[in-house]
Amino acid sequence: MIPTTLWLLLCLQIALGTFDMLFHHELTERLAWRRSQRHELFLHGMRNLFYAVLFAGLGLVEVHGAFAWVAVAILVLELLITLKDFVEEDRSRKLPASERVAHTLLALNYGAILAYLLPILVVWSGQPTGLVGVDRGLWTYFMLMSAAGVSVFAVRDLAAARRLGRMPARRAATLIPASLPKQSVLIAGGTGFIGSRLANALIARGHRVTVLTRRFENAIGLDGPVRIVTDLAQIANDEPIDAIVNLAGEPIAGWPWTARRRRTLLRSRLRTTRKLVALAARLDHRPACFVSGSAIGIYGANADAVADEQTRIGDDGSFAYRLCAAWEAEALKMERFAIRTVLLRTGIVLDTEGGSLGQMLVPFEFGAGGPFGDGGHWMSWITRDDLVRLIGHCLREPTLRGAVNGVAPNPARNREFAAALGRALHRPAVIPVPAFVLETALGDLAREIFLGSQNLRPTKALESGFRFDSPDLDGALRKLVGIPPDRTRERSTPWAGRFRGVG
Repeated sequence: MIPTTLWLLLCLQIALGTFDMLFHHELTERLAWRRSQRHELFLHGMRNLFYAVLFAGLGLVEVHGAFAWVAVAILVLELLITLKDFVEEDRSRKLPASERVAHTLLALNYGAILAYLLPILVVWSGQPTGLVGVDRGLWTYFMLMSAAGVSVFAVRDLAAARRLGRMPARRAATLIPASLPKQSVLIAGGTGFIGSRLANALIARGHRVTVLTRRFENAIGLDGPVRIVTDLAQIANDEPIDAIVNLAGEPIAGWPWTARRRRTLLRSRLRTTRKLVALAARLDHRPACFVSGSAIGIYGANADAVADEQTRIGDDGSFAYRLCAAWEAEALKMERFAIRTVLLRTGIVLDTEGGSLGQMLVPFEFGAGGPFGDGGHWMSWITRDDLVRLIGHCLREPTLRGAVNGVAPNPARNREFAAALGRALHRPAVIPVPAFVLETALGDLAREIFLGSQNLRPTKALESGFRFDSPDLDGALRKLVGIPPDRTRERSTPWAGRFRGVG
């Protein structure tokens, strides 16, 4: 007889596990598309298979004799996999606080389950070996439903781990030109989505890298020898700094632009930039180049006409324009010290590890993706690796200064982007997100970022000799989601053909 307390503990375990898998693994961390989490996903898949067997067994049968010891073995294996998973998570990523709390509760609750279940299995082990069918009423149906649900997650995680095996990341060293002389490079924001990839690329090429970050633990994803500072005061006046790359700032997307949020976004960029200018002023050996982040929002939220760095821009009243203009004005103060300054106006940065594409992958993968609004607005995009390559090019090329558009040469309308992502994933992409829903939820953030239009060209980058590895959207998305080039046409599906006209 299984006590009611054990059933309740199992219900709590299922609820906590479902929350952890949906909220953390799928929605916020998006583990299924992060190359670095391949081993973690495999562990999750195996553990979920064991849970499925356990739930189905408890709902349908009593395990007697040798089968009871098989059940004990499954419980022990699940515990060992969980311990291995904890090690893998700490090694490969920085867990958010909510996920650590969820894991702690799951571990404590699992201990309570073992305390109730193991004595029952010991009693059953003394019975003649066999599987004795039982009718546990509603508990039987609940456990079978839970077993089916956890099986879906198991298949999902194992398939994702296999897919990530087909998505090997490009070697970081190849992103930085070999012709760039070995330098001492300071990266502000070097632990972020773009900065971490740039830091790893420079390190792999043999450059001396110093990363400015708010917390040491943020640097968990950096490879090789790197110096971490949390305050520019830690850099002495006589230290040689050959180049500075400024990518620091709170993420633009993610939260509605309340008045407080706007102040935070602006302050985080201006404060760091001012500190970097002050650093350059006191250094005995001043850097030759300063690459400062900016964004295409400086062109306004409704720039449908083709534009490049020479296009005259003006205040269209958008917050994105004011933010970028203030940031660029602060960065240009570096020129007072004869430091070549590049204002890198970055578009939508694509990679499965994060950014806008990382947020889109889950709904699109499950067939719930589509355009924003009517999909008619232009999206100027660039892959993360091409952006890192462009930064390396800016460091090397002495003729580049002032505004440089960090966008691929072939922008796409939003409906075209949605259709291309659907084709890459072999999913339909016909479920739009109505504009009024976005505007109601996110206000100006939706109007300027998700529904804003910028039709830009990287004229200065191309004229300086830079060549994009991923100039067209279809090829870029297929490469990012792990479809080999020789299979892009063969792996067509009914969805891909039926909805090819979308966009």
